[in-house]
Amino acid sequence: MITDSKFSGLVTKKFNEFFLVDLKYKENFGNIERFLCKVRKSINFKDQFIYVGDEVVIENIDLKSKRAVITSLKKRKNLLVRPSVANISNIYIIFSVVEPELNLSQVNRFLISAESMGVEVSLVLTKCDLISDKRRSFLIDKFEKWGYQAITLNLEKSNNFNKLLAELKEKECSIFMGPSGVGKTTLLNMIIPGLQNSTASVSNKIKRGKNTTRNVELFSIANQSYIVDTPGFNMQPLEVDIRVLPNLYSEIYKQVIDEEIKCKFRNCLHLNDEGCNLNKSFERYSFYKEMIESSKSHYCQNQED
Repeated sequence: MITDSKFSGLVTKKFNEFFLVDLKYKENFGNIERFLCKVRKSINFKDQFIYVGDEVVIENIDLKSKRAVITSLKKRKNLLVRPSVANISNIYIIFSVVEPELNLSQVNRFLISAESMGVEVSLVLTKCDLISDKRRSFLIDKFEKWGYQAITLNLEKSNNFNKLLAELKEKECSIFMGPSGVGKTTLLNMIIPGLQNSTASVSNKIKRGKNTTRNVELFSIANQSYIVDTPGFNMQPLEVDIRVLPNLYSEIYKQVIDEEIKCKFRNCLHLNDEGCNLNKSFERYSFYKEMIESSKSHYCQNQED
């Protein structure tokens, strides 16, 4: 049975010229929630590519073979460059408190990189069973001053993990970022049971040999809620306009917006600017200053080139 009706869908996986598309409103076809799709050849998306996370319109739906055709691409909210994922709503920065040792400068770069996407950013600390309660409380207080309510995980105890899972199920599309060895894969395997075997069913549909390499993929964890599996992914490249950087630090943003501090010039970068009234006593100021100066050097170098 083939229907000519149009339906909205979400691209959950991309491989070669094929796409897996989940119906946005899953009640449309009963227990059929996902279709294997190709893009209609006559369609020109103005040189745009379709990425995992994109919302699309599908037609020519074959209920028997569970195949369909993508006929249009909806406007996306945002796009991660590496890995290529569209329409992220939440970024969770994952760091271990030990093994590897917590590097505050690196944590800051990950947070600011995530903040530059204009989405909700959260901080998760793993391996908290390897530190004392005193150290854990110290880190929670530290990151609260940075503007983040850190989620601390002890994978031997499920309480905080269950809270994290419940929170993820309330989000539209979440992604984990963090350096290698901090527990991202362990967390994903706990959230998505059977993750290692998730690609096996695809090979039968497209009649090709099985490939054990995992690509970027969205997994449904609740109705209209997804999490991204990004094998081998660490951090988004940080390319932020120098004028935007002050807005990405909550310590600066709060002073300017909540406390209404006024510097002499509207475009004050809060370094050694004349008439700057920013209170620079917060811990991350040294990181901020370093990022501003690095961005200035990068900008000057590009101008010379």
